[in-house]
Amino acid sequence: MAAMSARILVADDDPKQAELIRLYLERDGHSVLTVPNGRLALEQCRSRRPDLLVLDVMMPLVDGLDVCRIIRAESTVAILLVTARSTEDDLLLGLDLGADDYMTKPVSPRELAARVRALLRRSGIGSPGHQQVLRVGDLVVDAGRFEVRVDDAAVVLTAKEFGILELLAGEPGRVFTRGEIINRVFGFERDVSERTVDAHVVNLRRKIESDPAEPRYVQTVYGRGYRLNEPA
Repeated sequence: MAAMSARILVADDDPKQAELIRLYLERDGHSVLTVPNGRLALEQCRSRRPDLLVLDVMMPLVDGLDVCRIIRAESTVAILLVTARSTEDDLLLGLDLGADDYMTKPVSPRELAARVRALLRRSGIGSPGHQQVLRVGDLVVDAGRFEVRVDDAAVVLTAKEFGILELLAGEPGRVFTRGEIINRVFGFERDVSERTVDAHVVNLRRKIESDPAEPRYVQTVYGRGYRLNEPA
């Protein structure tokens, strides 16, 4: 059984795949609800507030990408996209819309369950003892509550964005290479490129920087990677 129990919503119009995913996730100790279309996914996300959403892209009524975009504007819930599309442009589109991870079909339910565990660890779900609060200038990163504030204003981040920011904020001034960020934030996940890291950083800057083109916090060290600058 997993070290953490979470409320998970699985949205997939293939009943056999949805049931198989449900069985694997329940075996890990999670509470799982399945829905067959995007409209129900939106309704259940809003009413039940799950910790994680497993979202098929090709669904009736409301497309999975639209569900991802709408839910990300409303919530920090971790989102794992599942799709038959496998190009890099599809991957980056999913990340730009707010997904935290992306799997292409055919999906191994064992790998999906492992990715869910990784996402939940990075989100802090089921880790009540982890209450570390990092403060860098006017930036506050509360790992226990999965909260970020800039100039005392709350900022909504995805699990991956939060993981990158938490990593950088843990050692302000230290330069982390893209490879280190992949290893520390994405872990075992396959097919994670440096462009994937860059896409998450771009989205992170849009949310925490007053001027993303001239970032105060997340700075690029050309030829090396990224660091968190501590503003004077």
